[in-house]
Amino acid sequence: MKKLLALLTALLITVSLTACWNSPSNEPADERPPQEPVELSLWTYPIGNWGDATTVASLIGDFNRTFPHIRLSVERLDYNTGDQRIEEAIAAGQAPDLVLEGPERLVSNWGDRGLLADLSDLWENEQHAAEIYDFVKTACRHSNGAYYEFPLCMSTHCMAINYELFEAAGALQYLDLENRTWTTEGFVNAVSALTAYGQTQAAAVYCNGKSGDQGTRALVNNLFGGTFTNPEHTQYTVNSPENIRALELLRDLEGVRFDPELTATGEIDRFCQGELAMTFCWNVSFEIQQTLKNPQKNFDILPMAFPSETGEPRLEGGIWGFGVFDNGDEARVEAAKTFIRFMTDQNGKYRKAVLASSYWPVRDLQDLYANDMIMSEYSLFTAYMGDYIQITPGWVAAREAWWQMLQSIAEGMEVPAAAEAFSQKVHSK
Repeated sequence: MKKLLALLTALLITVSLTACWNSPSNEPADERPPQEPVELSLWTYPIGNWGDATTVASLIGDFNRTFPHIRLSVERLDYNTGDQRIEEAIAAGQAPDLVLEGPERLVSNWGDRGLLADLSDLWENEQHAAEIYDFVKTACRHSNGAYYEFPLCMSTHCMAINYELFEAAGALQYLDLENRTWTTEGFVNAVSALTAYGQTQAAAVYCNGKSGDQGTRALVNNLFGGTFTNPEHTQYTVNSPENIRALELLRDLEGVRFDPELTATGEIDRFCQGELAMTFCWNVSFEIQQTLKNPQKNFDILPMAFPSETGEPRLEGGIWGFGVFDNGDEARVEAAKTFIRFMTDQNGKYRKAVLASSYWPVRDLQDLYANDMIMSEYSLFTAYMGDYIQITPGWVAAREAWWQMLQSIAEGMEVPAAAEAFSQKVHSK
């Protein structure tokens, strides 16, 4: 089941593309109405190859062939310093015009603070707006009714197993290999089989920091049908009976260990080195990275959905799209919307923009990765995408409280007390 792939390695870049000629038109050149140049800045978080010099030049070159009067400078951010850089730019009155990121920043942060332009007119007029998945629409819309994001792409987080180790331990029988799902009972049986085979540590609940918390959240919430928030995204529900039961199962299950010293990166490394039989922190980008780092690894990675009581998982995912800072210049806001329309409402250009992200479209384009083995394999998980919970108020505090709760359990605190401590922290903010 070895996978072949080709990948452009993302580069840290700052691209400045300008064009000064008049917009194409059917009119003779000497009769074209002059168009005033508009200067825009686009800042992107590391969304696939949207930070790659060649990829970005091609995308914006396409745009400038149709709209040469709109000049774009592009700057790539990283997740370690990106938020700080944008906050500094806001404070200095120099916020970027366009930002490529997700609803947790565009909607729940800058939009909530009144810093972004309302993009509702794009949703009303866009050719493909009606085709965008409902949960994506919900995530892009603020409770005040404004849309502060127009989406481009999405991804789904999953887990993965060591196929050869599961096979040797006789644990593959507990997996639905066709649909990449399994039940909670199957998970328990598989861990028991691995332990009996001699795999003393089948899995680790990493909790040294918030990185990778999407994996441990999905694991706990799926096991017995719990949730992280209520359906309205106004309250956190970590201390529910279902979640407490799941945490107690993981704490007591031989072969699974809560590890307060282990980071998500460390867990992935241990899995890829064959020390753990499974990883809870996984998605397609991790597989691509690991294949590039270690093409000669001696086992096959099999991506799986998280186990659930019914075998019907709900996976966490990411949504990325464009937001527009309202810098008080209507011409710049309208030019930014023109750029968004170009990248999202023409099928050919939209396909190219999504392919640049190395993720999936937010509407149905089934043949997008038809010739890409690894992307086709991971496309299966988009069908299991659950509600987008990252827009719940207090999200930053909740992420912090989550890994601290797991650490408390690792250090011996009873699960109900640890879950209640989480609830007190997030609801007192």
